[in-house]
Formats: sequence, structure tokens, C-alpha cells
Amino acid sequence: MAEERNEGKGFKVEDRRRFSADRGESPSDKDSANPSGGPDETPVTEGLGEKPKSPEEPLPEINFSTFVISLSTQALMHLGEIPNPLSGEVERDIPVAKQMIDILGMLREKSRGNLDQGEEKLMEEVLFDLRMRYVDAVKKK
Repeated sequence: MAEERNEGKGFKVEDRRRFSADRGESPSDKDSANPSGGPDETPVTEGLGEKPKSPEEPLPEINFSTFVISLSTQALMHLGEIPNPLSGEVERDIPVAKQMIDILGMLREKSRGNLDQGEEKLMEEVLFDLRMRYVDAVKKK
């Protein structure tokens, strides 16, 4: 009954994105750079030190090991061991590094028993290395 009373009241959803589901772009995008006459649309990554990815370029494989390595790289960056990829400068933020190490530790505890040998060994080695580097960084403070 409630549906009958609300009939005719509502809103219309219209998708105005310009792309096809199979290619990620519309045929008109190839022919004209900016058909709407409005401001040019530029990728968000432009100007951040990264070159925009082309639609044909495959993305790297994501699995548990690459996820762990990604988190450990962030921790190393915050420990001041590697430069920030966006600015190129070495920045230290010890509390954030500790948080990243704690996240990896939590991930290890929550995934215990569900990892294969290689993933378990990776977690152990990454956590040991990061914890030792964290202790050194705190001592240098």
C-alpha cells in the first residue's frame, strides 16, 4: 500500500558518464578532445609526479604478498628509509610508521592459519625487519 501512495513521487537517475562498458571510453572521446566545450578533464594523478595510465596498460597483479609489500613500503617511507615517491624527499613520521607496523601485525594475527608458507614467511620477515628499523628510528630521535 505504501508503494501505491508513493507512485509518481521519486527521482530520476541519469548516468551522464561518457564511456562504454567494454572499453572504458565512448566512440566520441576518440574523435573529439572536448565535445562539451567545458573545462578539459584531466586525470587526478596529473601533476603528482606520476604519468597517467593508458586504458590499454594492464594494472599490476594484486595479491596478499603485494599488499603486504605495499604496506611495508609505506612504513619504510614513514621511517625515513626511502623517499616519498610524490615529493622525492625523505620524510620521517614515526607515529605513522608505528601504526603501519601495527596494521601489519594485526593482519598477521587475523590471517594466521590461512596463509601459505611463502606468505607466512614474508609476513614474519617484513614484521621483524620493520620492528627492528622502528627501534633504531626511536633511538635516533
